[in-house]
Amino acid sequence: MNRKFTPIGTAAVALAIAAFAATDQYTARYPREAVARFARTLNEISIHRAARHDVSPRLVASAVPDTRAGEGDDAGLELAVIPPGALAPPGADTAPTPPVPVITAPAGSRAVEQQAQGTRPGAELVASFDGLGYGFQGPQGTGSFRNPSDNSLAVGPNHIVQIVNTRFAVYTKRGAMYDTTGKVLYGPVPTNEIFRGFGGACEARPNGDAVVRYDQLANRWLIVMPIFRRIDDASHEPAAQLPGDSAHYAMCYAVSQGPDPMGPYYRYEFLRNLFPDYPRPAVWPDGYYVPTSSGDNVIQKHACVADRARMLEGKDATEQCVIVDGVNFLNIADLDGPQVPAPGTPEIVMAAGGTQLHGIMEDSTISVWRLHVDWSNPALTKLTGPVKIPVAPYHYLCDGQLSSCVPQPGTTRRLDAQGDKLMARLTYRRIGEQQSIVAVHSVNTTEGAGGVRWYEFRLDARGDVSLYQQGTYAPDSSYRWMGSAAMDGRGDIGIGYSFGGTPFYAGQRFAGRLAGDPKGQLTLGETVLAEGQAAQTNTLRWEDYTQTAVDPSDDCTIWYVGDYYQKGAPGYSSRIGAFRMGACAR
Repeated sequence: MNRKFTPIGTAAVALAIAAFAATDQYTARYPREAVARFARTLNEISIHRAARHDVSPRLVASAVPDTRAGEGDDAGLELAVIPPGALAPPGADTAPTPPVPVITAPAGSRAVEQQAQGTRPGAELVASFDGLGYGFQGPQGTGSFRNPSDNSLAVGPNHIVQIVNTRFAVYTKRGAMYDTTGKVLYGPVPTNEIFRGFGGACEARPNGDAVVRYDQLANRWLIVMPIFRRIDDASHEPAAQLPGDSAHYAMCYAVSQGPDPMGPYYRYEFLRNLFPDYPRPAVWPDGYYVPTSSGDNVIQKHACVADRARMLEGKDATEQCVIVDGVNFLNIADLDGPQVPAPGTPEIVMAAGGTQLHGIMEDSTISVWRLHVDWSNPALTKLTGPVKIPVAPYHYLCDGQLSSCVPQPGTTRRLDAQGDKLMARLTYRRIGEQQSIVAVHSVNTTEGAGGVRWYEFRLDARGDVSLYQQGTYAPDSSYRWMGSAAMDGRGDIGIGYSFGGTPFYAGQRFAGRLAGDPKGQLTLGETVLAEGQAAQTNTLRWEDYTQTAVDPSDDCTIWYVGDYYQKGAPGYSSRIGAFRMGACAR
């Protein structure tokens, strides 16, 4: 059961907690081997000291095959053991098929629909290769994969790192070190391989929903892996559901010591009292921010930030968290590019409006919070908001998540759209004095299908957020959904997304716009990354998200990953592509 923190109620106590947290009393009272304890402030901020941390050895690309099955998808359920190389077998999804939602679009939504493709040439596809999924082969052999895929991708100067739920792999990127892109250097291995020798649940559990980011400000890789099993305080091992504070969940962090994804890594385990579902890490100068959900059937979210500065040096570190009740899935702005916000600028937190669990599928606002963290005085850490930013009306595509939505040729099985949430990543970009945040989600269209609603918000000098432009990309009656957006260093916006709907099998495409083009329009024609060749019939779960990543080498190339089915394949393949737009393509 989730337990909500309550404020202590007096400023004196809050200040005392802040003083305690900012001194070595933390170390004196709670030695390094002890579990995290929770301090409370007037802002209901909980302070978690790392339960353990160390430095890992380098990863070794041995020929040992991956024989361990992963545990947990984003629903936090135990997964069955799957032999190496297998995927979820036909019929594995035994839940009743939900009814097909009636697709309706609210009045006013048509005004922002783009009902034709852009007339500029499409983005240039400069690299494309299959990643983790069916047919994948690497130094560790083949892997075990389940739906949904939970694609995560990060790109560094010389490498590409991909995580799909419980497995990750490292690839070459053409440049100073390698003459080719997409060669597998490492993988597939379980996500907990990076925590080998660390002890506790991080080492014991190859958990799903792991995510990778590249922190280009420090030239480091960040891997975040949640633990969906409760952990006993005394043993640090998985425990039964115990009352009170006797057991907790956890979030595992690994921060590389440099730009080599093979390590070594500084490793951390922070305990959480709430189920840490659906983490979406974000890099910000003052911390690593990781929002999570408490579960699909709980309208309660967790926004946490870990002490990036100390973790980059491998020092003892803390994590500060705040619980937000009654809100949708939170996304936190992930910084792209070398220009950073002004010192002290709060992080931006966003969520779509509406509430699927309350049957509210429509809204005309996006909720915005500002999260300020203070590491020397946690009593000053504060989440403010929400501010409701007016946008064009929208209706969740197919009434939200876990719905029978996108039709496929040759089968009655429809695919889930995850239409209730802003998708990964919420991206921040500063170009001179311009500060932009780009967000996307999936909405019903007036043609009775699905479109990608996208926004560019702008931040003023005070950090206040306003809508700059918006659009729904719906150039025909096909479905476009589960997008991921990024802005390159010139201000061009690129969006990758799933594409499908009878007569098309689900695949992946990319569209974009150049800075200065007419507002609300994706002016570049569509570029195809992967054409679907078969239907997915074993489950309605079609990914949980796709993902973009901006290449730090040129600040122009936008990488993107999503799923498709090869002809005759028993399960999905992921496809990784690199796109350049406008002047970047020259």
